[in-house]
Amino acid sequence: MVLDVMQIQQILPHRVPFLLIDRVTEIKIGEYVEAYKNISISEPVFQGHFPGHPIYPGVMIVEGMAQAGAILAFYTGNFDADSKENKLVYFMSIDNAKFRKPIRPGDRLVYRVGLIKRKAAVWVLSSKAYVDDELACEAVFKAMVIDKDQ
Repeated sequence: MVLDVMQIQQILPHRVPFLLIDRVTEIKIGEYVEAYKNISISEPVFQGHFPGHPIYPGVMIVEGMAQAGAILAFYTGNFDADSKENKLVYFMSIDNAKFRKPIRPGDRLVYRVGLIKRKAAVWVLSSKAYVDDELACEAVFKAMVIDKDQ
């Protein structure tokens, strides 16, 4: 299943400049999601990180992986259209985060997020980010799907 940015915005509450997924290229419900973000020099974050030496911040990489994980949770949780508007994915922990290589303008950052386990509303996800099939970042997330009014 492929999702373009308009379809992604029907699932995630994030908007530019904080929507960090350009396209979902594959979803295997209950198993994994693959998505990507094209990193452009025009990203606002490069104005300050770092002038003359642009490096995409690690926190943005982690957030992009988290957004991909949220998409996996929504599809795996089999939420209907009304539920998608009334639910949020809150991240509870980020463990074992490792940054393996710097991300620069012109890179395509590919997120691969897999479901480790799910117990009731709590999800554990294995997340990795790649550039040119080279591991750039990895982490394990714990998340919870909640109602917006909670």
